[in-house]
Amino acid sequence: MGDVADKLAYFQAITGLEDADLCTEILAAHNWDLELAISSFTTSVNHTDTPPQPHPNNHLPSAPDHQPLPQPPPGLAWKLITLPVSVISGSLGLISGAIGLGLWAAGGVLSYSLGLVGLASAPSSSSSAPLVSVPAATSEAMDFVAAFERDYGSSGPNFVGEGFMDALQRSRNSFKLLFVYLHSPDHPDTPSFCHRTLCSETIAAFVNENFVCWGGSIRASEGFKMSNSLKASRFPFCALVMAATNQRIALLQQVEGPKSSEELLVTLQRVLEESSPVLVSARLDAEERRNNMRLREEQDAAYRAALEADQARERQRREEEERLAREAAEAERKRKEEDEARERAAQEAAEKQAALAKMRQEKAQSLGEEPEKGPDVTQVLVRFPNGERKGRRFNSTATIQSLYDYVDSLGSLEAESYSLVSNFPRVMYGQEKLALSLKEAGLHPQASLFVEISS
Repeated sequence: MGDVADKLAYFQAITGLEDADLCTEILAAHNWDLELAISSFTTSVNHTDTPPQPHPNNHLPSAPDHQPLPQPPPGLAWKLITLPVSVISGSLGLISGAIGLGLWAAGGVLSYSLGLVGLASAPSSSSSAPLVSVPAATSEAMDFVAAFERDYGSSGPNFVGEGFMDALQRSRNSFKLLFVYLHSPDHPDTPSFCHRTLCSETIAAFVNENFVCWGGSIRASEGFKMSNSLKASRFPFCALVMAATNQRIALLQQVEGPKSSEELLVTLQRVLEESSPVLVSARLDAEERRNNMRLREEQDAAYRAALEADQARERQRREEEERLAREAAEAERKRKEEDEARERAAQEAAEKQAALAKMRQEKAQSLGEEPEKGPDVTQVLVRFPNGERKGRRFNSTATIQSLYDYVDSLGSLEAESYSLVSNFPRVMYGQEKLALSLKEAGLHPQASLFVEISS
């Protein structure tokens, strides 16, 4: 608590003191340490009002001025018990927080807000005892269960074979109160109480159905520490508790001394009836939380499934787009290659045509002017494979090469390799005769030649 007024109000609510000046003096004497002031105040009250603690051998001194414990205030939760460190060393995570008014349930732990009606017990001297490990506490609990069933049979309450904190956790998880039985083997009332009350069919059935049961012998370490924490002054001793706050338990009811099964049943029924709204509310809250959690998990699973489906579709869409893009790029590459090939072919063809045209022009120029008819002029007729005929006059001194130049200059042949041949007699005018004159080749005064395409 941050300010003085809050600490003062809280101290008054816890201690029940109405004198604000007195409360201020007590808090000031403890340097406004709220926890220390409450502990000091309740310790002094316990020393004057609480009966003596049980001795480990359970032989309580009988004093003529022994007074019974005062009746608890109205309401279900009437006392807060601070657990020894040795008991909570195997802590199961009791919910901590400030004590206020009202009823609350959190994390499956039930607790009444005990600010006005609870008394915070000061830590007992057993807090400094050596820590009892969880396995040791479990072993003690199992030994107690085995000894109880050996001595009184298996028809009694179903005591859990686990330590107190584990049993408290079990009750918290099952939304039940914890029924605590502290066993004093040497007490004269113990055998009768166990046989006639605890092991009665009515009590056993009622306890097993409605509570989680934990028992411990005060001869054992954890049982003795719990007897000190619960300040058990008379035996047999039973209590109904639930998890509270700040490593404490709420003592809802304690039953001390021998009781008949009818008396014990009435007490248990009353506490159960008063606590039922709390337990039912807490159970419903827990179920609602579980349902909400399950709904969230289902929604999350559906969302993840939808997200994965969307991601899968997105991957497929991207893969399809990438495939189409690759195909388009490949088609574009091929188109460009074909266009380039066509362009090269066209360019080559154009260059070839230009070269042929240039060649024809050059050869036509090399022929000179066609001579007029005369005795030294040879008339030459050339027939082409397509039936076309071309004729020209040449000087008789012109060479066979001039005839080839003439054919080439006409551009009538697609073939590049051909020969000029005469039929009667058949003479082929090939490379070896190109330098002969027409007269020397016997083609003067006239000749008829045809073009023979080389294969």
